[in-house]
Amino acid sequence: MKSTIVWFKSDLRLHDNETLIKAIEKNLPIVPVYCFDLSDYKKSVYGFNRMGNYRFKFLLESLTDLNTNLQKLGSGLIVRVGNPEDELIKVAQQYNAKYLFTKKEVAYNEIKLFEKVEQALWKINVESFVLSTSTLYHANDLPFSIKDIPDVFTNFRKKVEKESAVRRVYDAPKLVQSPALDKFQLPTYANLGLAEPKFNVLTAVPFKGGETEGFKRLSDYLEGTRNVLNYKNTRNELIGKDYSSKFSLWLSNGCISAREIYWCLKKFESQFGSNESTYWLYFELLWRDFFRFMFKKHHQKYFSLYGLKQQSSNFLSQTNQSVELSDWINAQTASDFVNANMIELLETGFMSNRGRQIVASYLINDLKVDWRYGAAYFEEQLMDYDVCSNWGNWAYLAGVGNDPRSNRYFDTTKQTETYDRNGDYRKRWLRVS
Repeated sequence: MKSTIVWFKSDLRLHDNETLIKAIEKNLPIVPVYCFDLSDYKKSVYGFNRMGNYRFKFLLESLTDLNTNLQKLGSGLIVRVGNPEDELIKVAQQYNAKYLFTKKEVAYNEIKLFEKVEQALWKINVESFVLSTSTLYHANDLPFSIKDIPDVFTNFRKKVEKESAVRRVYDAPKLVQSPALDKFQLPTYANLGLAEPKFNVLTAVPFKGGETEGFKRLSDYLEGTRNVLNYKNTRNELIGKDYSSKFSLWLSNGCISAREIYWCLKKFESQFGSNESTYWLYFELLWRDFFRFMFKKHHQKYFSLYGLKQQSSNFLSQTNQSVELSDWINAQTASDFVNANMIELLETGFMSNRGRQIVASYLINDLKVDWRYGAAYFEEQLMDYDVCSNWGNWAYLAGVGNDPRSNRYFDTTKQTETYDRNGDYRKRWLRVS
C-alpha cells in the first residue's frame, strides 16, 4: 500500500500543524519521520558546533513528547540519523511512499537541503509538498509581496497591523493512521559527538522540551500567574523563570506555534483585559515574523560580513581576533557584567534578551570582532536558537541588518547601572560575595 511521509523538522507538534493535516487529507497511511542531519553536528566555518548540548537535550525531549503524542493517535515517530537526502529515500522505499509533506524553509542552508531531498525523491516518483507553518502571519496574507516588504520593522509592523489578519489555528488530528513503524529510537549524545549537559539550579529556564510542556508554560504564563500583564515591565530583568515568557524555547523547535500563542493571548485579553504588556508579547511575535520574512527576501546576505549593507565602519581590519573572541567566550573581558552573562549562557544554554544585546554590542563595538563569530557561538550555545532571529538580530546590532540607525552601541557601564545596580546578577554568576 502507498503511504505519505511527514518530515518533521522544527515543527514538533500536533496542534496547528498544517503539514500534518494536509498530509492526512491524502487518505494514505502516514509515516512520520525526523532525521538528525549529520551536518548539524559538525563545526561551522567559524569553528563552533552548529548544535550544542543544551539545544540537543531540549530537542531529544521534544521528539520524545512528539512520539508519545503520535502513539496516542495510533502512530509514532521514525527517527533516522544521517544525510536527509539519503535517509528519506530509504524511508520512502521501505514504506512505498507516494508523497512527502514538510514545512517550508527560508534560510539558505535549509533551502538547499530541501532541494537535495526533493530532487532525490523525484527520481523515485515521490511528490513533495511544502507548507508555511512557522510564522504568525501567513506570507500570502501580507499587504505586500516578499520582494516589497519594508526593510525597517516599524514600517512593516504598521502596515501589517492595519491590513493583515492572523489565520485561525488547525486543530490537532484525532487519529493518525500509520503502517507498522520502526521502533522509536533516539541517538545518544555520544553518537553525535556531544556531552550530556549538567543541570544548573540557577538556570532561568528549568523547563523541558515538547508540545505538552509548551502548552503548560503557555497556560501558566497567561491564565495561571497572569505574568503576561507585567511582561513589558519585567522583560529586561535578568533573574528567574518569569521575568519573560520563555516561549522562544518551544517556538524554536516548533513545539508550539506563534498563532497558537496569539489566539491564546486574545482569549486571555477577552477575559482579563489587554494592556501594554499583552500587546508587547504580540509585538515580539511580530519581530520574529519580520526576521523570517527578511530571510525570505534577502537570502544568504544575513551570513555575510556586511549583511544588507555594502560596507560598514563598525569593523576594524584585523587579521586575528582570536584573543578577543576567546576572552568574550570564556568570560575574561574587562566587563564583569558581560562576563556574568557569558557564564550564564555557557552553564545553562540561555541568556536574557537584554543580556544578548549587551554582550553582542560589546563583542562588535568594544572588541571589534567580526559579528558572525558571535552569531555562530550563539548558534552552538542557545537552547532557543532560531536561525532567522539569531542571525537577523546579530546583523541588526552590527549595523548591517535592518536597523535604520548605523551604530547601535550599548555602553556596558550604563547598562550595568540600569539593570544590575545592586550587583545581584553578577554575584549569582561570578560567584563573588
